[in-house]
Amino acid sequence: MFKKVLIANRGEIAVRVIRACRELGILTVAVYSEMDKDALHVKLADEAVCIGPWNSKDSYLNIANILSACVLTGAEAIHPGFGFLSENPRFAKMCEECNIKFIGPSWQAIELMGNKARAREIMKKADIPIVPGYEGVIESATHGLSIAKEIGFPVMIKAAAGGGGKGIRIIRKLEEFESNYNNAKAEAKANFNDDTMYIEKFIENPKHIEFQILADSFGNVVHLFERDCSVQRKNQKVIEEAPSSILNDELRKIIGSAAISAAKAVNYENAGTIEFLLDKNNNFYFMEMNTRIQVEHPITEMITNIDLVKEQLRIASGEKLSISQDMLTINGHSIECRINAEDPYKNFMPCPGVIESVNIPGGFGVRMDTAIYPGYKIPHCYDSMIGKLIVHGKDRNEAIIKMKRALDEFAIEGVTTNIDYHFDILNDDKFIDGSYDTSFLSNKLVNK
Repeated sequence: MFKKVLIANRGEIAVRVIRACRELGILTVAVYSEMDKDALHVKLADEAVCIGPWNSKDSYLNIANILSACVLTGAEAIHPGFGFLSENPRFAKMCEECNIKFIGPSWQAIELMGNKARAREIMKKADIPIVPGYEGVIESATHGLSIAKEIGFPVMIKAAAGGGGKGIRIIRKLEEFESNYNNAKAEAKANFNDDTMYIEKFIENPKHIEFQILADSFGNVVHLFERDCSVQRKNQKVIEEAPSSILNDELRKIIGSAAISAAKAVNYENAGTIEFLLDKNNNFYFMEMNTRIQVEHPITEMITNIDLVKEQLRIASGEKLSISQDMLTINGHSIECRINAEDPYKNFMPCPGVIESVNIPGGFGVRMDTAIYPGYKIPHCYDSMIGKLIVHGKDRNEAIIKMKRALDEFAIEGVTTNIDYHFDILNDDKFIDGSYDTSFLSNKLVNK
């Protein structure tokens, strides 16, 4: 096992990794921007190194400074968390070249799965269902339009190097194609420095189902069941739950086997997530693979009693998986609410500021992953998510009741949050009966 690990991230995920390391007896190194000098992950780590000013490109995306901090402190490995450099194949490759263990998959696997068009081709060859679409290079808007006509509207145009809902447009009419294509292409260029696009059939009102996988360097792969991530706003997840209320045991087994096949198709190692779309007829289609730990990983931990970050560390250090598929069972039900410093009733306007006081909910089956504390100043320059509230119950109904109770206890003074918005969702009939899909929030009018 590693003696010292550097965490190339910030916020609650950095705190999460530090805690796992400490329980395994591993020393930790935090990196931080000048804006984050008082952040909780800086206070909790054994060592901390400033890697640049507030702008992410000069700090959390500054590969040279992060690698220098790793060498300076004698850390043997880097955990990238999620976001920032977590799915950057160049970063993973440079870690390898510097003899620093990247706690994640190989840079080759990241590169293969990072290009969504190429990922589709690989899954197609592995006989995993994919959404009908076009995997080739789209040369122009005119070329794209001809492809869209052949596939049939509605279609979705997506950035090949995309993620986080950027560079995506749903087009329902022929006359809307050119402007949407050009706008998505420009957005992809701005966010990923890659404006390669692909087109696929838009599946109307699907469920967004993802399977958590773990794979070691000895060829062993297991899935830890599914998460339902269909409660989304503009392709950004808001609430997740595990397991899905719509999958039966037979369908769960079929899709889980497909997830394992997907991981094996790219010789995957470490933790990852295979994302699928499930239509109203229970047909499922591969969407993408996330080659990192997910924001919503705690709900999988709650229903399996497996610490995914510790498993990441064990796999990266060369250990074999200690679990097999037949050892894994689903225990109860878990729900996660992403708590953001934003005002949902003012077009989700970000609300940075100083937290004057906070009461974190607790009790049996309640978990809060966060990096906030009284007096903490939420920066204006990073993601607005300030924590994740997770609950576990014996079944879905108990989990919903428990989440409402926990949200009711959750009090933050000084900044506006989306806590009340989560109440609105949890009290909605479609959420209560589990009949929601990815169109749920776009069809839900928010009035307050």
